[in-house]
Amino acid sequence: MLFQVEMTVNIPLDFDKAEAERIKAVEKAYSQELQASGEWRHIWRVAGLYANVSIFDVASNERLHEILIGLPLYPFMAIKVTPLCRHPSSIRDDDR
Repeated sequence: MLFQVEMTVNIPLDFDKAEAERIKAVEKAYSQELQASGEWRHIWRVAGLYANVSIFDVASNERLHEILIGLPLYPFMAIKVTPLCRHPSSIRDDDR
């Protein structure tokens, strides 16, 4: 199942800087593992914001939920999820 996920991060200005950097490093490793597995297919930064637009390819709604709440920055995120399906005019065989 494909999902577009928009994530906007808002770490409070008074949050401990060293702890924020530690969380970001753990987040990066977690996201790269998911990218390597194929579940996190694409990630794009939104220019000018601490935000991204990503495409996930997961087995179920529950799996997407597990991934998202497992993000170390999850407590600081606003997330919008949009389910996707293959467009009949797509020429890509891997769109499902």
